[in-house]
Amino acid sequence: MQRPAISAVASLALLLSGVTAAFAHGELKRAVPPAGGTVATAPSEVAVTFNEPLETAFSSVVVRDSAGKQIDKADTHIDKDDRTIMRVSLQPLPPGTYTVKWRAVTVDTHHTEGTFKFKVGEDAK
Repeated sequence: MQRPAISAVASLALLLSGVTAAFAHGELKRAVPPAGGTVATAPSEVAVTFNEPLETAFSSVVVRDSAGKQIDKADTHIDKDDRTIMRVSLQPLPPGTYTVKWRAVTVDTHHTEGTFKFKVGEDAK
């Protein structure tokens, strides 16, 4: 019976001392080209920015055309000056809709992933 009491006292002491656990995950803050956006000129790369620094070995970006073919140059890398930015180079893109799939592992080992689309074409605003 003493163990539950000791645990309760220890938990209360941590709570009162202001110690909290951090459960943050890397969140996509910005993308170039913009998620859901349309650009008139085909970009030479996709850059995604997160709210936390990324782990190079486990983070990636893949860009596919509307047929599902990978059209990036498979050179995903973390920006050397800002580890919250991940980039991948693109082959020349014709007008169309493209899907970006990203996987981000932050330096504190939290994992998130997602997708978004962008369009290349004359109907850019």
